[in-house]
Amino acid sequence: MTLKTLSSNCFTVVIVGAIAFLIHFLINRLIESAVTVYQLLYSYAINILLACGVIILLFVFKKKLQDQLGFLFMGASLLKFVFFFVLFYPEYNADGDLTRLEFLTFFIPYAICLITESVVLSKFLNSLDNSK
Repeated sequence: MTLKTLSSNCFTVVIVGAIAFLIHFLINRLIESAVTVYQLLYSYAINILLACGVIILLFVFKKKLQDQLGFLFMGASLLKFVFFFVLFYPEYNADGDLTRLEFLTFFIPYAICLITESVVLSKFLNSLDNSK
């Protein structure tokens, strides 16, 4: 993966995340959700940044840890869940109840970014296998 490909992959995550945010925001408006636009934007921004961070991390270690990149990816995905419990869970559970809408405010951006990140990185890992 070249620097151009790296930036293209991060750009893909940002674009997919931005489109998903707009759809999610419009649906929340239609159902008159109690979730604020700031909570939604914060969730998407954090998930997009973390997804791009994982892509960059794997790019940096592509030569040094080529055989362990899959484990590095799984570890980074686990850290993203830790971020949920550190950054989002205290606010969402402040009233003692984590509502479905609050959970979905985190989980939908997480899932969309994870799927996009997985597609991008699977192409990257396949290109590494083909270059051996």
